[in-house]
Amino acid sequence: MYGVEFDLSAEAMDKDFLLPIGKAKIERHGTDITITAHAKMVGTSLEAAEILMKEHDISCEVINLRSIRPLDRPTILNSIKKTHRIVNVEEGWPQHGVGAEIAASIMETEAFDWLDAPMGRLTGADIPMPYSWELEPHAVPQVHNIINEVLATCYRNKK
Repeated sequence: MYGVEFDLSAEAMDKDFLLPIGKAKIERHGTDITITAHAKMVGTSLEAAEILMKEHDISCEVINLRSIRPLDRPTILNSIKKTHRIVNVEEGWPQHGVGAEIAASIMETEAFDWLDAPMGRLTGADIPMPYSWELEPHAVPQVHNIINEVLATCYRNKK
């Protein structure tokens, strides 16, 4: 998250401020699809959610996982029960990633019965991370990639 600026509340700047480990935060409430993300992809997902609402009338619930071990499964599963669709966005490789763990959690619980579409997984390219700032955007998900994945998961158009 080097170079990424964001505002912090006075509460977050307090020396005694603590975030609970293993508790995700719903950054944006929505009704049509759940987007799970962590680190830099949270901001990218929120940007995509704004565009999806304005241009496609798709209401995205964006969950900031905040920690991936432990993973806040109840927040994710409750969101799926509400939206019936999910897309996970992460910069890592697809194999053995956070999205794979979320997919397994869905398969192992009653959340699977609530899905109206297969889970979408948007990951970084399965290549070593390039060092060039010109190539990096081609290796990690961008706003347009998230929009396309959400549209496909909502059966609005294909990838």
